[in-house]
Amino acid sequence: MRTLDKGTQSNVDAARQIVVRSNDEWMKLWRLHTPDRKMPAVDFARDMIVGVFLGSRPTAGFDVQIVDTHEEAGALVVRYRETIPTIRATTAQVLTMPYHLVLVPKRDGDVKFEKMQ
Repeated sequence: MRTLDKGTQSNVDAARQIVVRSNDEWMKLWRLHTPDRKMPAVDFARDMIVGVFLGSRPTAGFDVQIVDTHEEAGALVVRYRETIPTIRATTAQVLTMPYHLVLVPKRDGDVKFEKMQ
């Protein structure tokens, strides 16, 4: 697993979990996600992309991290953790859209996302 892109500013403002297995899908997602930046090259014969977008959040201090991937009952399980600022945290009053995109070895079949506590 290798991070392809991670941050708090994306044009994807709705929460979603993604699996990208082709260059066409990647180009479509990248144009939506951040069209003003150069799209990273991906060898889809070897790899695929999994990612989590948290959607719009009202302040800074939110984050998402894909922690690991493993196979379970024939499916790839992507485990991720969401960070939420504490009630007493001082955060910038700015909209954020946290996301994390990673490369994993290409595989067919189901991909399931599991939020860790």
